[in-house]
Order: sequence, then structure tokens, then C-alpha cells
Amino acid sequence: MNREWRKGSIELVSGYTITDADGRPVSRAEGVDFALEGGFVNVRIPGSPHTQLVSAPAVRLITCES
Repeated sequence: MNREWRKGSIELVSGYTITDADGRPVSRAEGVDFALEGGFVNVRIPGSPHTQLVSAPAVRLITCES
């Protein structure tokens, strides 16, 4: 299955974090690539070589650039 990547921002519910390009935990990131897959969001942060996986209940807001 191919993921459909989109560009935008993600904000997580209080208590949840993802790791930014400098290795710091953050609850909001802009300019990310994301793909929805089942009950999860795959997130790629610019400058980071890893794809991070976030459970849907941890997501407060996702915005998509047009």
C-alpha cells in the first residue's frame, strides 16, 4: 500500500509529543509531511531521517496546505 503524503502542520493533545529535527520533544510542528493510515498518522519532520507514528487519539489538529 502506498501512503498518500500531504504537507501541513500537526498539533497533539496535551501530554503527547513528537521529536523535532533537533531531537527535542514538541507538541506542534509545521511544514511536516503526513499520511493518514488506519487509526494512525505517519509524520515526517523536515531535517529528520525518521518517520514518526502517532495514534489518532493523540492528535488535536491537523492542517493541510493547499
